[in-house]
Formats: sequence, structure tokens, C-alpha cells
Amino acid sequence: MASVNPFDVSDSDEEAERRPNETVDTERSPSEGAPGPPPGNAFSLPADAEPPTLLLSSNRTSPSGEGMSVSAAATSTMAGGVETRVSVDVIAAQLLRDQYILTALEFHTELLEAGRELPRLRDYFSNPGNFERQSGTPPAKDQVLGPGGPLNRAGSISTLDSLDFARYSDDGNRESDERVAVLEFELRKAKETIQALRANLTQAAESEVASQERKNFKSSPEIQEPIRPLEKRALNFLVNEYLLKNEYKLSSITFSDENDDQDFELWDDVGLNIPKPPDLLQLYRNGGSTLSSPTDKVDASVGVAFGDLPGNCISREPQKKPDLSQQVCISKVVQELEYQLNLLNSEKQSLAEQIKKLQSLALLQLGFVCTSVILWSEQSPSPFFGELTGIVERCTIMMVSNLTFSCYSRKLSPAFQQALLSFCRMCSESRLGAEVSRIADSEESVMLMLGRCLPHIVPNVLLAKREELIPLILCTACLHPEPKERDQLLHILFNLIKRPDDEQRQMILTGCVAFARHVGPTRVEAELLPQCWEQINHKYPERRLLVAEACGALAPYLPKEIRSSLVLSMLQQMLTEDKADMVREAVVKSLGIIMGYIDDSDKYAQGFELMLLSLGDPSERVVNAVHQVFIPAFAAWTTELGTLHTALIPSLLARIEKLLTQGEHGLDEHKLHVFLSALQSLIPPLFAVVLQNAPFTSRAKPHEDIPAIEVTRFPRPASPLQDMAIIIGNRELLSSLLLLYDHQLEHEGTTGWESLLWVVNQLLPQLIEIVGRINVTSSTCVHEFSRFFWRFCRTFGKIFTNTKVKPQFQEILRLSEENVDASAGNGILTKATVPIYATGVLTCYNQEEDRKLLVGFLEDVMTTLSLSHAPLDSLKASFVELGANPVYHELLLTVLWYGVVHTSALVRCTAARMFELLVKGVNETLVAQRVVPALITLSSDPEISVRIATIPAFGTIMETVTQKELLERVKMQLASFLEDPQYQDQHSLHMEIIRTFGRVGPNAEPRFRDDFVLPHLHKLALANNSQSVESKRIDIAIHLFEAYSALSCCFISEEVMVNHFLPGLRCLHADMEQLSPEHEVILGSMIKECEIKVENRGISDAQGSISIASSLVGEDAKTKFLSKMGQLTTSGAMLANVFQRKK
Repeated sequence: MASVNPFDVSDSDEEAERRPNETVDTERSPSEGAPGPPPGNAFSLPADAEPPTLLLSSNRTSPSGEGMSVSAAATSTMAGGVETRVSVDVIAAQLLRDQYILTALEFHTELLEAGRELPRLRDYFSNPGNFERQSGTPPAKDQVLGPGGPLNRAGSISTLDSLDFARYSDDGNRESDERVAVLEFELRKAKETIQALRANLTQAAESEVASQERKNFKSSPEIQEPIRPLEKRALNFLVNEYLLKNEYKLSSITFSDENDDQDFELWDDVGLNIPKPPDLLQLYRNGGSTLSSPTDKVDASVGVAFGDLPGNCISREPQKKPDLSQQVCISKVVQELEYQLNLLNSEKQSLAEQIKKLQSLALLQLGFVCTSVILWSEQSPSPFFGELTGIVERCTIMMVSNLTFSCYSRKLSPAFQQALLSFCRMCSESRLGAEVSRIADSEESVMLMLGRCLPHIVPNVLLAKREELIPLILCTACLHPEPKERDQLLHILFNLIKRPDDEQRQMILTGCVAFARHVGPTRVEAELLPQCWEQINHKYPERRLLVAEACGALAPYLPKEIRSSLVLSMLQQMLTEDKADMVREAVVKSLGIIMGYIDDSDKYAQGFELMLLSLGDPSERVVNAVHQVFIPAFAAWTTELGTLHTALIPSLLARIEKLLTQGEHGLDEHKLHVFLSALQSLIPPLFAVVLQNAPFTSRAKPHEDIPAIEVTRFPRPASPLQDMAIIIGNRELLSSLLLLYDHQLEHEGTTGWESLLWVVNQLLPQLIEIVGRINVTSSTCVHEFSRFFWRFCRTFGKIFTNTKVKPQFQEILRLSEENVDASAGNGILTKATVPIYATGVLTCYNQEEDRKLLVGFLEDVMTTLSLSHAPLDSLKASFVELGANPVYHELLLTVLWYGVVHTSALVRCTAARMFELLVKGVNETLVAQRVVPALITLSSDPEISVRIATIPAFGTIMETVTQKELLERVKMQLASFLEDPQYQDQHSLHMEIIRTFGRVGPNAEPRFRDDFVLPHLHKLALANNSQSVESKRIDIAIHLFEAYSALSCCFISEEVMVNHFLPGLRCLHADMEQLSPEHEVILGSMIKECEIKVENRGISDAQGSISIASSLVGEDAKTKFLSKMGQLTTSGAMLANVFQRKK
């Protein structure tokens, strides 16, 4: 008997294994002595065999439509002299041909029970058309009919397709409801009717192209035949399937909407009565080669000689040119060969997998034996066991290297081995046990294992240590083959920590960037962005903060279309809706990063609106982020577009002008600050544009001889993005450009320098015109514009400031010495142009010549305004702005001393009033050495108006200075104003003194208030009762009322109250009864309160001593409280000190 290949899986071998005691004659060669095929390959042929025979599927028919008989197959096989086996398919075909239907049915049942279904029998018994036909309907073309004609129709219960095969088989007496069987048959019959109708539809669709057109296409092969409706539906289905598999969900939805007449959920909707073809990827990899249907199956063990094919489909005369039918037959043979090859390859892969499993099992058993031997040798040491251990180790090496199946010589049954190993207490029934017992053997299996295990690991890790899982999650998400698992892992990453702190967020963002670098823009868009979108409205601000930061961090790795559309919209939504300051701050920074990578010029308007929106944010930290990140990035983009100085800056200037036009009665200072601060942040990018578009730019080359840039050359930048060296590229190149810039301005001029000419001829004049329109009394506006011009001049340099900026201001102010008189009444001097020029332009450089220029300008302004009797608001604004910086105190005192010694009384009077503004910021040493001597000099001035003008400054000194000697000098000077007979009739002096006392009295030293202020107010009120001029009397009375109202909140002793405060109030009340009844009512209530206090303090009745004492204590507490309240300044923060308990 010939040897049998143990890996042969033909049907004949399976039958032989089921019947081992029977003799299979077909396994023997017709020649008893002929050797069988070598055991190594079941499909190899002996050396003396005929040429290889054609392996043909037995369920295919010849061109004549007849099947191959068993005798023909046997004849052709014996002629070839090759050992063959008769396949079950050939047997089935013969049974059906000879109408042995019941035998074929029993054969089919046995094959089903053996787990090997035969397509021919399955198709035959599942087709109701083989058992019943309507009268007058011819049999199907491919229907197999025996000599007796079609099978007579049977009842639905006994129809072959509805029989319960298990009931008639050998291994069961199972019964089922016949009614269920009938319903199942009817259901199958309906489905088959639908399939038949669909087949008719297919044929109709195939024939839609006109026959004449097909002839044209055949005659002209270069013209491609148009797509048929059936082909179009099939391709649509495959395209939609490809989009869904590769996560193009939006494209799939759009594609489905455009083909709403087709159901993409069901392949049968295409209308084809054939199995679904492979997907697009498989079709592309196969390069268009014809793939056999996966449902077609064949027994590969039947060999058929090529010359014995029935019908002789291929002519043996090579001289004749084959006709069309022969070409078709050749193509079918080629297809059949390819199909056979595919079957062999698939069987080869299946065998290889079985071999691998057997090898793994053998290694596992070997490991168990080796372990047992080693443990045995350790327990019973002997030379024999040592030698045995060495043998086992050598066997192990041999097994691992050669992968043989013989690992030990014991003859234990597999069941016994399995039972023995069960005592190892291994657990594989649980999820974790299954994972532990299944060791990954490839990178892909490792990723699959991590994808399965990580969702169970993360919830059991401490919150404080969960960031340690970030590398593992990211690596798995990068390399995992399943999109759903990757999505789950990224979801875990973003939800890893409930409220991630700053360090944890940085770690997650670092991982996201690494993920984006690894997977590319497409997967970042498809996998990471949806995670951000899900958490855009999360209840915890830390999670929303993570989303905002992730949008910026991922911006360089996103597709440009997504970056400028979806991500920009997400950030805009968060900017307008999020209530957390830190989230909006991160949003603004991410928007700045987006602006650094955006390349869609249509988004300029949206970027501009986002800039204005974020600048108007109520949070200071958000506004700072705008200036540090967003505006520099946006300016860099507009520089590339060429619209920085043509669109962005002009738009801001236009909004400022519109604001000034609308705010003539009330300027919105906040909006002005927003626009002006944006302009200020645009100064460095504007200067960079000037340098990069200069005539000398091409000559700028960094080298070692160029001197380094001075540290104070540019203002300190708010962020690195506003550093000129970073904007230009490096400090060496910037240094080279600055040298050429200064040389160009000083020697060669600005001809052809368009960007600088725009700054000089358009920007500067417009800014100066805007400055002249703002309110000079608004210290905020003056300060904002002053800082803007200071940064502007420092950025553009000293030469530019001296040659381009100062001349334009001087031309408008016209302050040259020869036309000081002519400029009397010049309106521009009363505008904000004066303080902004003085504090913003003249102070940007602090050398001696610059200080002299500033001193001269202020002296000229003071002189001009004084002589022209113009308002001093512009000069006061200059002193307030400069006085805030101690560096300029000496300079301002120099200017005031110029006014003190001036020949004009008007100028001296102006200087005296300016001292009041300067005293509060100057230290006491300067006050004692420079201010008080100047004021005493002015207090003895021949002009009474000059002496009166010194009173507010003296009062301010009494309010702010603490040196006793200095206070005594001031007190003596004020006493001289009040007690000197020459001032008794000076109505203006008295009004100024009363106004000053009311202003400084509550904050002055209590002793000065009780001993000096209140007694002199009493005298002035008493003197006003006898004033004959009613206008003067009412002026004094109103000022006294304001002073007493301010002083009533202070603590006043009983003696002062009785001797000065109450008498003064009664005198004032007498005046108000005649002059102002509404004031008289208030004064009456104030007098009553004071009298009650005095009465309570003065009663000393013995019977009510206790109650009086308690009343006095209550009144004393109330008085102390009012005294505390009266001593408070305008700051509300001091209120807390009133209620503090003494320690």
C-alpha cells in the first residue's frame, strides 16, 4: 500500500479515517508495483510520470454544458499513470446527473455532519426550482435533469429543502414542530424568489447599453465603454465601505446624501446575484487580477489530463487561428488555474498555522518536562541526574533550534498530561487569566494586549500617579491597528486626571505633540480633535484649559484647512463663552499660535475681530496674553501679507478717530485704551517692516566687527515675540541693520524708502492730529498717548526722533522765542499735545541736552499760558505726568524757580499754583530745601494774587509733611495771612483759606486742626455776619458750610466743641437763615447733635450717675467711631482698620 501524507486533507483521506477497517481501493495505483507519491508533498509527481495534468474544479461544466463523468475522469487518470483519488464533488455530480436524489441527500447530510459542506449539493438542495416549476415554464439552462425529467412536486411538508435532516440521520430521534418547518421553508422560498427577481433585474441592467453602441466600442477599443448603472451602484457601495473603514465619516455621510437612491447598509441592494467582491484596498493590491468567488470550493485532489478535457475546448492544430469560442475557453482555463493556485496557497497557509500550533504545544510540554527533571535532580542529587539534566538542556536547545515534535520518550496520553498540568493552579477562565496565559509573540499582538488591558488598569491607579501611564497610553494609541480602540485610548488620555494641574497638563500636551508627530495630520484630525471637541464645555475649568492648550500645541501638525476653520471656530467659541479667566488666557495664546501657522488670507478679518474681542476682555491676564502672544503673531502674519501698515494700523487709527468723534460729550476711555495699547504692541513689527524694506537691506551682513546693541536701545519688550532681535532673526543681523539705518537717516535721507515715508508722512501727522483732540484733563488718556510716543521714539531711534518727530510737533506748537508774544492765545497750547510732547517725546532720551530742551519747553509753555491768561490744564497735566517719576523732580523745581523769579506777576502766580501739584510727590528734604523757601518768597510778593496763590501749596504741606519745624513755619505764614490787618478785607484770600482748611483739615494733624483751623474758621464765620456785601457774604457762607461739613466727621474735644465749633456753626446758621434756607435746615440738625453731645457730657446729677456714666461711655464710643471715620482717606481698604480689636 502506498504511503499516505499525514497533512493530506482530501475528502478521500477523511473518509478513510472514519472507516479505518475498510479497504480503499482507490488509494492503490492501477499498477500494484508503482510507488506512491513521496510523503513530503501530496501534490508532487514521480519522475517518470506524464506531464502535469490539469487540476480542474469538478463543479464547472464543459463548453458543451455536460459534466465530466466518473468513468472519463478515471480513464484520463489511468492514462496518465498517476495515482488519483475520486473527489466527493465528482460523486455528487454523478448522483445528481443520474437523479439519485435521496442518495445525494443522504450524502449531503453526512458531509454536513462531518463539517465539510459541498457547494454543489448545497446549491442544489437550497434551490426550490429543482423540485417544482410552474406549468409551461421551461427548465433552467443549468438545471440538471435526469432521464425521467423533472422531479414531481411534493407537499410543502415533505419538500426536500424543508426536511429535518437530523431527524432522518443515524444519531438522533429528535422531533420538531412540522409547522415551524413549513414556515421556514416558505421563508426560504420567498427569499429565493427575491433572489430570482434580483437576477432578472441584473440581467436587465446589464443590457441597458444599446447594442449599436457596444459595437462601436468594440470596433474602437481606444474609446472606453461608459459605466453601466449596475457597475455604478457596485462601485458606490465599495467606495462608501472604504470611507467608513478609514474613518472618513463626514465624507461618507456626504457621499450617501449624494446617492440617496441607494442603501449602503446592504450589499443586496446593489442588485447583483453574486457574492460581494473584495474591498477597494484588496482590489488595488491585486492589480486588477481576477479573483475567484470565496464561496466556490473545489476538491484539489482530482488530477485531469489536459488532453482529456471533454469537448476538446482547445484545438490541437497550432496552424489554425483560434476562433472567439476557443479564446473564451482559454480564458476560462486560465481563470481555473489561477483559482486552483489560490486554493493551494490558502491550504498551505492553513497547514503552516497548524504546524506552528503543534510546535508551540510541543515546546510547552518540553518545558514542563525539563522543569520536572531539574526539580527532581535538585531533590536527589546524583551523577545520573546531572547527566540527565545536561541531556535535557541539549534536547531543549535542539528542540528550539530544529522545532521538532519529539521532546520526551514518555508515553502518557494527552488527556493524562492535561489533567496532570491542571494541578499547576493556572487560571485562564477570567479575563485577566486569559491575558496572562496568552503571551504576545509580535508587536501587533503586544499593542492588542495593551489596548485590552489599559482600560482596566487606569481606574485602579492612584490619581497622583496616573501621569506615569501617559507614555504607555500614547504608544498604544499610536500603534494599535483598531480605530475604535485608539479612540478609546485617547479618550482615556484626556480623561486620565479629573482636574489636571499645570505640570500634568504639560505632560499630556507633550504626549499629544509626540503622537501628532508620529501619526501625521490625518490621524490627528480624525482622532485627537474629536477628543478636544468633546471636552470644550466640560464642567471643570482645568479640562477646558487642557483643550485650549491642546489646540495651540497641535496647530503645527494639523491640516491647514482644519487649522483655519474648525480649530479657529472652537477657540473663538471658548473665547466668547468660557467664564474662567485662565481658560480664556490659554485660548488667546492658542489663537496666537494659530495665527503663526495660518495661511488663508481670507481669515484676516476674523483674526482682526478676535484681536479686538480679546483686548476688550475684563480680565487683565487675558489682555496681557493678547499683547504677549496674539498681537505679535497676528502682526507677523500681516507683515507677510503686506497689510501691516496698509490695513491693520490704519484700521485701528480709524477706530480711534471714530471714538473721538462720537465721544465729544463723554469719551469712552476704556475703548481708547484698547485701541491705543494694540497700536503700541504693533510698534516693534512696524519698525521691523521699515528695516526689512529699506534700501540698504540687501547690504546688511552680520560680522564680528559690528558693535553690540546697547541694552537701552529698545524699550523692554513685553514678551520675547516683541523682541526686535527675535523678529528680525538674530542680534548680529539686527545690529548690522541698525548701523545702516542710522547712516541712511543721517546722510542719505529717505528717498525711495516707502515704508519709512509712510510712517513720516501719514502715520505721524495722523497721530498728532488725534492727540490734539483728546481731553487734556483726562490723565488716563494723556498717560496712554505719552507711553505710546515714548515707545515709538525709543524704538525708531534718536536720529529719527530728532529729525522726523520733534520738527512736526514744534511746527504745530510754534514755541520759538521770537514769536512767544505772537503766539498768545494759541489754542494748541491748551490741548493734550503739550503734555504728550513733553512727557512722551522730550523724555525718551535723558542726556543733558535733552533735559535742557525739556526745561526750556516747559518754561516757554508756562510763560505763554500765563501771559495769555489761558487755562493751565495742559501745564498741570505735564507736571502731574512728570511728577510721577522722581527722576524729574529736580527738573520741575528748576522750571518753577524760573517762574518764581520771573518779572511777570502772572508767571509767578502760575508757578505758585504749580507747587501744589508737586508737593505730594516730592520728598520732605526737597520740600524743606526748595519748595518752602520758594513759597515764602512768593508769599511776600508785591502782588496780592501771587500771595493768595501760595495758600493751597501751604495747605498741602500741612497735610503731607510730618516735620514739626517745617509745619511751624507754614503755620506762621498762614497765621500772618489771617491776622495781618492788611488782609482783613481780602475776600479772595479768605475764600482760598476756607477752601484750603476744608480740604486739608480732616487729614491734618489733630493739634493743628484744634488749635489753628477751627478757631480761625470761627472768627471768619463771626466776621461774615457783619459783611455788608451780600455776594461776598454768601460766597463765604457756602465755603464755610463745606468746610464745617468736612470737619464734622472728625473727633473734636468738648472744649473745642463748646468754644469754637458750636459758635461757628451758630454764626453760619444765622447767615444761612437769610441767604439759603435749604442749608439752614442741615445746619440746624448739626447744631442739635453737637448740643446733645455737650449736654450729655456736662450733666453730673448724683441720682443718675450710673446711667449718665453709661451714656457717656456710649457717646464716647460713638464719637471715637466718627473720629475714625473722619480720618479715613478715599481708600476703602482702611475701613477694615476701624473694626480691628486693640491688642
